[in-house]
Amino acid sequence: MDKNFLGRTGLQVSELCLGTMTFGPGTDEPTAHRMLDTFVEAGGTFVDTADTYSSGRSEEIVGSWLKTKDRDELVIATKVYGEAAPGLPVRGAGRKHVMAGVEASLRRLGTDFIDLYQIHVWDDATPLEETLTTLDALVSSGKVRFIGASNLTGWQFQKAIDLSRHRGLEPYVSLQPLYNLLDRDAELDLIPVSLNEGAGVIAWSPLAGGWLSGKYTKEAGGPPAGSRSNDDDWAAHDNDRTWRVIDTLLAVADETGRTPAQVALRWVMQRPGLTAPIIGVRTPEQLADNLGATGWALDDEQMRRLTEAGEKPLPYPHNILRMPQFVRRG
Repeated sequence: MDKNFLGRTGLQVSELCLGTMTFGPGTDEPTAHRMLDTFVEAGGTFVDTADTYSSGRSEEIVGSWLKTKDRDELVIATKVYGEAAPGLPVRGAGRKHVMAGVEASLRRLGTDFIDLYQIHVWDDATPLEETLTTLDALVSSGKVRFIGASNLTGWQFQKAIDLSRHRGLEPYVSLQPLYNLLDRDAELDLIPVSLNEGAGVIAWSPLAGGWLSGKYTKEAGGPPAGSRSNDDDWAAHDNDRTWRVIDTLLAVADETGRTPAQVALRWVMQRPGLTAPIIGVRTPEQLADNLGATGWALDDEQMRRLTEAGEKPLPYPHNILRMPQFVRRG
C-alpha cells in the first residue's frame, strides 16, 4: 500500500484509512483485531476512530489491539465533540470538554499520544479561539501530534486556519468531509480550501453508505435485505443521476476486472487533494474487497467518465464564477 503525506506536514499515512465506527456492537473485538491485523499486513498504517463510536468502545478495542503493536509505526486518529453515551448532553468543543476528552481517549486507546486529534463538528456555542488555543496547548504538551477537523463548511474551515495563522497557533492540517461519487458537495468549497491551504483530505463514506458497492440496483425497487438503507434513503437516491453513476461504475468495474467498491474507492483516491478515503468495513470480507483498491489505477478516460456521470448543475454563486467569460486560469 502506498503512503501519502498528510497535507503539507511531514507525516506519512497509508493511502487507505481504516475506519472503526462499527467496532463494538457491529463488529466484535476478536473480529476487529483480525481486521486491524489484516489491514497492517497489507501495508496500512492509518486508523480512525472517535470518542462517540459505540460510546467509547471503538477506542477501547483499538487500544487493546495497540498493546501488542509497534506504536510508532501507526498513525492513530480520533475525534472529540459529542455525547459520551446515549442520553448524555452534547459537550461540544470547549476547553473543559476537550481537555477531559483527550484524557479519556488516551486512556481508552492505551497510548501516551494521539497522532491526529480532530474536532468532530463545528461548535456554534464555543468561541473558535477557545477551541484552537486548547488544541494548541495539547500539541505543546505532547499529548497530540497534529490537529484536524471534520464536518465543517468552507468558511468555517478557512476561518479556523486564518485565526490559527494570525495567533501563531497550531493549524488544522486535515479535513474529514463526506465525499464519494454521489456526494460531491465538498468539491465546491471544502476541497478547494484544503488544496489552497495545504490541508490533507480524509474522505468519509467513500462508498456512500453501500450505494457504490454494486449491491443496489434500480430493478430491485427498494433497499436490499441486510443493507443499512431504508425506504427514506432509497427515495432520496432513486433518481436518474444515481443510476447513471452506478451504471458507469459497473461498466468501469467490468472493464478493469475490479469490483464496483474497488473502482469507487479508486476514484476517490485519485481525486485532487485526497490523502486517504476512510473504509468503514464491518466484516473481514468487506475489508478484503476494499483493500483491492490499492496497487492499480484508473486511466484518465475512466476517471473522466466516472466524474462526469455524477456532475450536476452548480449552485449560485459557483455557476457564475465558472462562466467562461469570468474564468482567468482555465
